[in-house]
Amino acid sequence: MTQAITVNSRSYRLSIAPTIVICIDGCEQDYINQAVQAGQAPFLAKLTGIGTVLTGDCVIPSFTNPNNLSIVTGAPPSVHGICGNFFFDQDTQKEVLMNDAKYLRAPTILAELAKAGQLVAVVTAKDKLRSLLGHQLKGICFSAEKADQVNIEEHGIENILARVDMPMPSVYSAELSEFVFAAGLSLLVNERPDFMYLSTTDYIQHKHAPGTPQANTFYAMMDNYFQRFHDAGAILAITADHGMNAKTDAVGRPNIVFLQDLLDIRYGAKGVRVLLPITDPYVVHHGALGSYATVYLRSSVEQADVIAFLTGIAGIECVLTRAQAADRFELPEDRIGDLIVLAERLTVLGTAAEEHDLSGLAVPLRSHGGVSEQKVPLIFNRKLSGFSIPDRLRNFDIIDIALNHLT
Repeated sequence: MTQAITVNSRSYRLSIAPTIVICIDGCEQDYINQAVQAGQAPFLAKLTGIGTVLTGDCVIPSFTNPNNLSIVTGAPPSVHGICGNFFFDQDTQKEVLMNDAKYLRAPTILAELAKAGQLVAVVTAKDKLRSLLGHQLKGICFSAEKADQVNIEEHGIENILARVDMPMPSVYSAELSEFVFAAGLSLLVNERPDFMYLSTTDYIQHKHAPGTPQANTFYAMMDNYFQRFHDAGAILAITADHGMNAKTDAVGRPNIVFLQDLLDIRYGAKGVRVLLPITDPYVVHHGALGSYATVYLRSSVEQADVIAFLTGIAGIECVLTRAQAADRFELPEDRIGDLIVLAERLTVLGTAAEEHDLSGLAVPLRSHGGVSEQKVPLIFNRKLSGFSIPDRLRNFDIIDIALNHLT
């Protein structure tokens, strides 16, 4: 039997014990720190002794789709092609969701492990990721969002609602993530997958800051499942797709730069197109507002003038050309705009004010997308073995470490 596989120029040993890689959506590191300090996460607290606690960088844009796909391919977006939740398709000349596996340009470690004879299971909170994570995977793959529709033919398993014994969760709830862990535990106990990938939703992190009762309760729930996975003999590897920050002024009002409005005033209504790659079907908790935007220019608009104009706007951290952004952030050059705009830590970017429904923002705005949300945890319940920590760790190094470098 094959003892190792090579995926996207990296080698991975096959699992010798059940290995669970967990992506906690929106896990700013301070959430864990605060929960540990409050005594709400005793398992995570003891990993500094029995395991390994590291910090790494997520990919930019610090959004869900690019980072989940980087984690499961072990490669940056320049390799796998997924550079946002939403993008402008040059072939169709339409703005589309980047959920379809046809946009994926590289194989996943998940699919290749399954081809090598391992039982692989994927449980994701939101269904938007399922087709991408499950691309060419012959195994188990389903979402908590559509748990009531799970069947053998499409998902490799059935009756998951009855097995988990939880009500069907709302997509805007902490229970959606809890369902992921409950389903994962059921799979671990019954099917005993060789490799499992669990991905949550950042609903709580968008709503509640680190150290708040709601955040600590959420991390206490996860900590309980981590302990149960550990007790069942699993190797655990925990990271995040991105961090999370408040995007408000001193009294809690949203700090928003509406780029399309400003650019329309300067260059005319059709001179510049602004696209927000954070856009996905679940905008209630962030209003499609993030700290990263792409800008497409008409031929009549001078790029240097737009760069100078945008750079002078309060709240803008930097403006990069397509080539600069592709090089700095390892992005597919043919799938990003003429310019990439990043906001400062406390600021988000919008298109036109009338295009954003902020009625669902019942609490101060929290979001992500920029370099200020790039630092994420890499946590393991085993010690490192024969691994020299590089100057820069990435969240997509986690499967390499989990399969190749733990005791």
